[in-house]
Amino acid sequence: MKIKYNSPAVLTYAFLSAIVLLLTQLFFHSMTQLWFMVPGRGTFDPSRIRHWINLFTHVIGHANWSHLISNFAFILLIGPMLETAYGSLSLLLMIAITALVTGVLNVFLFRTALLGASGVVFMMILLSSFTNFTEGEIPLTFILVLALYLGRELFNSFSENNVSEFAHIAGGFCGSLFGFFRPAKRRREPVLEEL
Repeated sequence: MKIKYNSPAVLTYAFLSAIVLLLTQLFFHSMTQLWFMVPGRGTFDPSRIRHWINLFTHVIGHANWSHLISNFAFILLIGPMLETAYGSLSLLLMIAITALVTGVLNVFLFRTALLGASGVVFMMILLSSFTNFTEGEIPLTFILVLALYLGRELFNSFSENNVSEFAHIAGGFCGSLFGFFRPAKRRREPVLEEL
């Protein structure tokens, strides 16, 4: 038996995020703040190329190991299934779009900076309920996941904390749109042969 790099997009994303956090903690203490965090409203400077890059890279940076592990526990669980269903390139594009959407919304709506992959986690959670989606139907799993996860985030958004529930909601919205408008690749069902 050998170990297989079975989900290249998800695994590369996870390893890259871990490397960024490790380098930040060991050598370059301001690296995450400079290159992997979206500035909030009033501090985003359109003349700085770095701030435009941060709109995408904030989903790679994390505040600490607990933050990274809580996000990638979900991403490593759900991501490989999504990568099989949608393809590596499509999943990377969905991650990039989700990063951009959550980053831009943060710049326009919130004074606090945005950091972490939780918007991507919620995109994947909602998208996963569409893996067996048939056109013209709304999966009950989608409705239940929407009610449970996003309902909780709406409720939590009224409490004082340092979590961006709005990024979770925006990520879930992206996953819902991807699920409705970008159906998963259909695999041919294996034909059972008579013995």
